[in-house]
Amino acid sequence: MATFTDVAALIPTLCGGGVVVDDAAAAQGVLMLMPDADVVAILREAASVAKQLEQIQVAASGVIAVRSSRERGHSGLSQSRGHRSAASLIQDVTGSTKADANRKVRVGEALLDNELEEQLPIGEGVPESRPAPRAWHQPLRDALRDGRVTSAQFDAIKRGLGDPPLIDANSGDESSDGLDAAARADAQDAARAAWSQAAEQLVGEVSERTVEELWQAARTVRDLLDPEGAEARYLARFDDRSFRTYRGQDGQKRASMVFEDDGDLFVETMMAAALRPRRGGPRFVDPDEKAQAASLADDPRTTDQLAYDLLMDVIRAGALADAESVFGARQPGVRLVQVIDADGAPATVAHSEDGLVSIPGAAVAQHICDSGTVPVAVDSCGNPLDVGREHRLFTPKQRIALAIRDGGCRWRGCDRPSSYCEAHHIDEWHRDQGRTDIDRGILLCRYHHMTLHHGGWWITRDGTGDFVLHHPSGETFPMRPRAALSYAWGGIDPPPKRFRPAA
Repeated sequence: MATFTDVAALIPTLCGGGVVVDDAAAAQGVLMLMPDADVVAILREAASVAKQLEQIQVAASGVIAVRSSRERGHSGLSQSRGHRSAASLIQDVTGSTKADANRKVRVGEALLDNELEEQLPIGEGVPESRPAPRAWHQPLRDALRDGRVTSAQFDAIKRGLGDPPLIDANSGDESSDGLDAAARADAQDAARAAWSQAAEQLVGEVSERTVEELWQAARTVRDLLDPEGAEARYLARFDDRSFRTYRGQDGQKRASMVFEDDGDLFVETMMAAALRPRRGGPRFVDPDEKAQAASLADDPRTTDQLAYDLLMDVIRAGALADAESVFGARQPGVRLVQVIDADGAPATVAHSEDGLVSIPGAAVAQHICDSGTVPVAVDSCGNPLDVGREHRLFTPKQRIALAIRDGGCRWRGCDRPSSYCEAHHIDEWHRDQGRTDIDRGILLCRYHHMTLHHGGWWITRDGTGDFVLHHPSGETFPMRPRAALSYAWGGIDPPPKRFRPAA
């Protein structure tokens, strides 16, 4: 068994210069005396070591899961040790949460080389010499094994993408779509190739996105690749909607609610519109809204209590609600973004401005009937058009364009949505004679906007290329957009429509 000293020796910055660290208390004492840059370097080096150990953990978890299959009954590995499942045994051994143990099982099973999903049956009309297909998530396996992704990132991407639609290759008769078994096998290969390409692209984004963002991005890509399946999943979530009330043991009435997509987006938008000042909303607002924001920030109620009171106000007011008296200057509404190509054909799916939640095209058409549209012209990279220097602050329409392009705060690792952001001029208005042009503006949340101005950071951009964040030390970081819009021209081509049956 490796000692603490053995593990610490794997961290060069911690044990450099002959420093001996034999326990956690000694390590903490050494860290307290180190400069900030060294402490961050130690964390980065420790994370690298942890990734290697994690690979062994998930590999062992996968083997345990296979040896604890239901077919083995009470003779299974986990069952023979008194556990109902592999996840239960892993949780007991590692001291992790149930969710973490289940994730280790999923990733461990996906890493095994003999996965059943790799075995594509050969049907009538398909040559027996046809090579066994490569697993579509092989890029994820490779990335995990060489340390480019963590198991959490692996799991988020794989769960978000789901599996390619299964096309039955065993049928010897031509189906209603006119495909024989050989053509169906080709269709399955095309679908796997599209999913594999999507996985490769998302692996390239792990350094710029949180795990939650990776899952949402993967879900959006999946819906773009499989629009029929996206609508089927959307309708399934609609069917699962529910609301029920019950009394707890203390006699207090409680509620449980399962949202469908539209309801989820509306409630989140409503809460954000009313509670944004409490949650770190933008500072640059009109005087009336600023006064209301100050009043809300000073309110003695908790944020949960405010949310409850808001919901009750909306229920009481119903259709006669005075939106301004309930929400202030910002009336809530769900804003959806849909790509329209040069020929006027709409994309099969759209996404919400806040949260980047993908929505089927049919649902978008329904929203358009209710609320209309705001057209925003963009170039092939998603950059909105220039509108000049006439105004010091970005106009509401420019803010819409920035939200479509950026998808929220573009600071590394930040998950604040567009409605919580402020528009920053990368060229100072007075000092640099900066223009209020969309291609020279970027969305930052309030915290990171203040960090940039007060911490000596600055942002540059060459033409319409990537924004680059500069640290006072000289270190630079690319600031990639979070918007799902980028996948419309991200090089991920869906298989032909006839190869994409509804899931």
